[in-house]
Amino acid sequence: MCSNNYLGLASDSRLKEVAVRATELYGTGACASRLISGTMEPHHELEEKIAIFKQADRALLFSTGYMANIGILQGLTNEEDVILSDALNHASIIDGCRFSRAAVKVYRHKDMSHLEELLRSCQHYRQRLIVTDGVFSMDGDTAPLRDIVTLAKKYEALTILDDAHGTGVLGRHGKGTAEYFEVMSDIDLHMGTLGKALGVFGAYVAGDKILIETLINKARSFIFTTALPPAVAATASAALDIVIEEPERRKRLLANADYFREGLKRLGFNTLESTTQIIPIFIGDAEATMTMSRLLLEEGIFIQGIRPPTVPPGMCRLRITIMATMNRNDLDFALEVIGRVGRQMGIV
Repeated sequence: MCSNNYLGLASDSRLKEVAVRATELYGTGACASRLISGTMEPHHELEEKIAIFKQADRALLFSTGYMANIGILQGLTNEEDVILSDALNHASIIDGCRFSRAAVKVYRHKDMSHLEELLRSCQHYRQRLIVTDGVFSMDGDTAPLRDIVTLAKKYEALTILDDAHGTGVLGRHGKGTAEYFEVMSDIDLHMGTLGKALGVFGAYVAGDKILIETLINKARSFIFTTALPPAVAATASAALDIVIEEPERRKRLLANADYFREGLKRLGFNTLESTTQIIPIFIGDAEATMTMSRLLLEEGIFIQGIRPPTVPPGMCRLRITIMATMNRNDLDFALEVIGRVGRQMGIV
């Protein structure tokens, strides 16, 4: 119960067949960077499909989500700019801020009054970039995107959305957190990964043509790395088709998540502010967290414990991720075991 394979696509037989066919056609690797000879037909096809999916001018593939966030923040900023980042943003955003030459202001988690206070004090910078996770990976809550967009317009800031855990999951068509909050066209750059709900590997950024062309020419983590294997790009393209054509997967995933979260709450566990398929069980102490993870594994339930440096000291938790492929028997069995171990340890 700790895989990001939310829709179960990583083991889908159709995607395996696409991967095999594409490997036979294009070989096992691109064997060059995108700007040398690494760009092949599957890369173009996937970028075009992602741009349409995200309602953007263009899209650009990166080899990983970590590289995408570093490349975006490094490629779009210099010392005249400022980045405003949520306190619970992913480590790749934090490192992207460090790699950039911009000033960095961290606002308290989802605190829009604090964000506005910082924006008001940052009007002398050339550019203001607000960057946030869509779904926060350790807490399972969502960013207040409507409020962020409102502030971005008021203070003329760019918005960058890391929707790694929302893409394929949230929104009527699975377009992510921005679609869920009905602000698709208000986000300047949509970033996401192909290795979670889509079940493959890699990452993308989608947005305005000029911003994408700037990244092509300035994002070092794009320029100086080998392109995704063409078979990976082809498989991700097929996975995106399934996301669009099979909405029942998303519905089943979110129904499972709601069912399991409510079950944990009834047992007395603290699931923090989770509203998505990521459901933490807050414990606090690192040793107790890892002990409970071990005891659960001995009972047949694999839930990884999360401790520093991923979360601050005293904020340790078990991080549960639900999948569309789980049935109610699976979920009931897990709830029974988690409840029993939690009582045994005195957590509930």
